[in-house]
Amino acid sequence: MTLIIIIVTTLVSFAAFNKKELIYKYNFNAYQIYHRKQWYRIISYALLHANYMHLIINMIVLYSFGTSLEYYFHYYFRENANLLFICLYAGGIIISIIYSLFKNRENYNYNALGASGAVSAVVFASIFFDPLNKVWFFGILPIPGIIFALLYLAYSYYMSKKNVDDIGHDAHFWGAVFGLIFPIILKPELFQVFINNLFSF
Repeated sequence: MTLIIIIVTTLVSFAAFNKKELIYKYNFNAYQIYHRKQWYRIISYALLHANYMHLIINMIVLYSFGTSLEYYFHYYFRENANLLFICLYAGGIIISIIYSLFKNRENYNYNALGASGAVSAVVFASIFFDPLNKVWFFGILPIPGIIFALLYLAYSYYMSKKNVDDIGHDAHFWGAVFGLIFPIILKPELFQVFINNLFSF
């Protein structure tokens, strides 16, 4: 499923690069969604990316963590694994942006695009299943996934409050939270698995 998502997202993003009319029509714009009921934007924005680097980074991260997460889903959810993986990713797209929808519903100039919220959900669901597995912080420093998760959440929350750049820190934060709780929603006993793995050192 990870590869299918990557292929679809890459093809759509490539098709929309340098086509301002497509970006304008399908990106996330809270005002257009809230006041003009253009609900399709809650999904379509995640298929678009600002540039090649934005797309490449998201897709590399998605591949790195998504392939591992598929293994865990197949182990714990068996025949429902692929469907539930899609639900996680699609849920990450929607849940990660809901806060921004209400926060910016009167701001006509607020726009967002990219799969970062859904990718964050995949990353954090993967960390949930193996919290001590090493994550390469900035691609340089290997640290336990759970430490990375805490740092990522703190940073995303802090930068969201500062609101000094064009990065969707709100989407990163809520996508990550969704990724952590999604496995527990599906199978509450997995929380004990998480605790056991967390203290297995």
